[in-house]
Amino acid sequence: MKYSPEQLALIEQFAALYTKPSEIAVYLDIPEEQFRSDINSEGHPARKHYIKGKLTQKLEIRKQMATLARVGSPAAIEMSEKALLDMEDDE
Repeated sequence: MKYSPEQLALIEQFAALYTKPSEIAVYLDIPEEQFRSDINSEGHPARKHYIKGKLTQKLEIRKQMATLARVGSPAAIEMSEKALLDMEDDE
């Protein structure tokens, strides 16, 4: 499916706010199966915007985690170590 620039911006915005794909589809008034297919299709613009929206929040959470780890939060330190190992596994 082809999405307008406005729809792509909404997809990104909603994904950044933890909105479920089914809810985004309803808001955009498109079939849920179609939207799910689009965000699971490599190279599709909807996928790019959906992932970018999710990454926006992930980055904010990681920034907060790093800040808490630097001030000595045991849970944040443990999560930071796991995140670093995950990075190494993905390299």
